[in-house]
Order: sequence, then C-alpha cells, then structure tokens
Amino acid sequence: MRHPIGDEIVGNVSENVVENPAVDWLTMPDLVEVLDVPLGRVRRLIDEHYLVGSRRNGAFAVPAIFIVDGHPLSSLRGTIIVLQDAGFTDDELIDWLLEEEESLGRSPIAALLDGHKSAVRRLARTLA
Repeated sequence: MRHPIGDEIVGNVSENVVENPAVDWLTMPDLVEVLDVPLGRVRRLIDEHYLVGSRRNGAFAVPAIFIVDGHPLSSLRGTIIVLQDAGFTDDELIDWLLEEEESLGRSPIAALLDGHKSAVRRLARTLA
C-alpha cells in the first residue's frame, strides 16, 4: 500500500514500524549477489510478491531470513498475498512475520521455515 506525503507518493511507509535489531537486512545489491540473479529479476520477485521489503532504514531492503539456500522461501509468496489482501502494508506484514505469535508459539516466519504454512495462513486470514 502506498501512502501520500504531501503531494508526493512514497512507497510503503508505516508510522508504526517495529525495529527488530536482530534482523539482518539485504539491500538490492545484496539480493543480486545472494540470489545470483540480475537486478531486473530481483525487482520482478518483489513485484510478484515472492519477496517483500521496506525502506525503514533508508535504502530498500528485505529481511535476510526470507532467503533460504539462495532462493526466496517458497511459502512466503502466498502468505504475503494473504496479508496484503487483509490490508497490511509491507512494513506491517514484515513486522507480523518477524514478531512472536502466541498462537503459533513462535514467529510466523519461524513456522514457515519449519514447513507450517497452513497454520500461518489460517492465522493470517483471521486478521482481515
């Protein structure tokens, strides 16, 4: 979701961003290197919701935990789409994925990494 600031549109800005210092972030050049694909392909992965990122620290970046073995976490795309359909901004959905979720007993991203995408998406659908 894009938020207007004055007459200018600035992509994906959230006033309620939660800073998590334990999260490593990958900038676009980092993603090109880690994924071993051209910049255009990285942009397409973001546009097609295989990855999601934020400008919260200045330059656009993606949490490194979203990359597994040199590829975007396969269960991330559907989860991103469910959360966006529920009205989450990119910053909000990143925060939700990284924060501890009591009903899962861990963070949603940890559950996705452990192969529990159904439980994560079921919970995400209740947030709409």
